[in-house]
Amino acid sequence: MALMENISEVTEFILVGLTEALELQVPLFIIFTVVYFFTLVGNLGMIVLTVLDSRLHMPMYFLLCNLSLVDCAYASAVSPKVMAGFLTGDKIISYNACAAQMFFFAAFATAESFLLASMAYDRYAAVCTPLHYTSNMTAVMCVLLISGSYASGLLQSSLHVAFTFHLSFCHSNVVNHFFCDIPPLLALSCSDIYANEMVLFVLAAFNVFFTLLVILNSYLFIFVTILRMSSTEGRKKAFSTCASHLTTVSIFYGTVIFMYLQPSSSHSMDTDKMASVFYTMVIPMLNPMVYSLRNKEVNSAFKKVARKAKSSLGLV
Repeated sequence: MALMENISEVTEFILVGLTEALELQVPLFIIFTVVYFFTLVGNLGMIVLTVLDSRLHMPMYFLLCNLSLVDCAYASAVSPKVMAGFLTGDKIISYNACAAQMFFFAAFATAESFLLASMAYDRYAAVCTPLHYTSNMTAVMCVLLISGSYASGLLQSSLHVAFTFHLSFCHSNVVNHFFCDIPPLLALSCSDIYANEMVLFVLAAFNVFFTLLVILNSYLFIFVTILRMSSTEGRKKAFSTCASHLTTVSIFYGTVIFMYLQPSSSHSMDTDKMASVFYTMVIPMLNPMVYSLRNKEVNSAFKKVARKAKSSLGLV
């Protein structure tokens, strides 16, 4: 049974992909496979380390663990199909599979934006109110932040899928993208898409401005606190942490604003596809390095787990 009633006769879509050049299919398959491999290894590794090492049983690492889970999830919603297209040339995706891909990608990408805001609040609590950190970032607070992030993602994703797949797709079934994203599907519809554009704009604007407001306010207080620190080494360490987080935030939110906070008439699909590579492939791969591998506690936990693994295998 179809996911929901579709008044057109479209039963499948054809994804154009990044390029139709045959000589680039194998190189792109190799590149995307390597990126996806490191995405899975980095993020799943962060989850495993957090579970195994009791020193990482802290709010910051609980949030990082969920960020890694979200990165794995939304990268996996897109990457395998793209890689299969490069390898086999099969660019066809069924109607229901397209809806499912949109649902999971939108849900976890939205959840990521709220997780980034939660992480900024956690850093604010740790830097600006260290004496009250344990009372501010309790287990209940962490669960509320995480569950709220996932709930927002699932709710908004459901709305996007419901509005998008209620449309009639009679212009074509060829999607000028490498996955089922909202703007290229709207471009195929012969229905009135004004309501869809408004839903997309309002939800994207809410996500961006609300979460960015939390992030910017948190960092404003953090920077003021850092400037009042007497220790130069403490300032450098805090600024380094902020720079890493803000770099990822800038890339993530810059891409979201570029992709979704403009009318469909302003979209250049070729440009959108290049931008989409960053937040579907690159950001999930970079996040473990930005947030984890430069962290002393995570490095220490990794060395500890590696020593145990070598010992159990009789390598030491």
